[in-house]
Parts: sequence; C-alpha cells; structure tokens
Amino acid sequence: MQFIVHYGLHFIVPVVIAYFFFGDRWKMISIILLLTMLVDLDHLLARPLFDPQRCSIGFHPLHSYYAMGVYCLMLGYKPTRVIALGLCLHMLTDTIDCFWMGFY
Repeated sequence: MQFIVHYGLHFIVPVVIAYFFFGDRWKMISIILLLTMLVDLDHLLARPLFDPQRCSIGFHPLHSYYAMGVYCLMLGYKPTRVIALGLCLHMLTDTIDCFWMGFY
C-alpha cells in the first residue's frame, strides 16, 4: 500500500493538479511537475544507493531542510513557481513516506 500511495503522489497527483488548476497549459505544466522528479538524482550520492528503510528528508542534499526552504522561497517568484510547486509536492510526498515508515 505504501508503494501505491508514494508513487501515486509522485506521478498521478501532479498531473491532476495541472489538469484542474492550469487550464489549457495542463500538459506542459504536467511535464514540468513530473520533471521535478529529477531531484531524486541526489540519491545517487548515497551509500548504499537504495535503502528501503531510509527517510530521504534530511538525508540527501536536495532533500535537506535548507533545500526545502529554497523551494518554498521559489514559490514567491513567478518564473520559478511551477518548478517550486513540483519540488514542494515531491518533498511533501517523501515526508509522508517518512511518516509511514515511522521516522517522525
């Protein structure tokens, strides 16, 4: 169930948000929101590369609290707002995953 919730929030919710809130631009916005998944490239720096019991939040550089602060600030600047929205949704999803695993 955790797998379905996690990847549903990562891949389905951004498209639904784009469809309902961005009108005719929903396809392009969906692509941008989905491209923010590239923030997970920082997982390549971790050893071991994959640990199903590891909480991403606070562990990986682009999942740090400092990075999340930058993503929130980016919401206030119109040119970066959609990217920031995708990054914030991603961090929210990963935070929910950490709650699910009992880290918080």
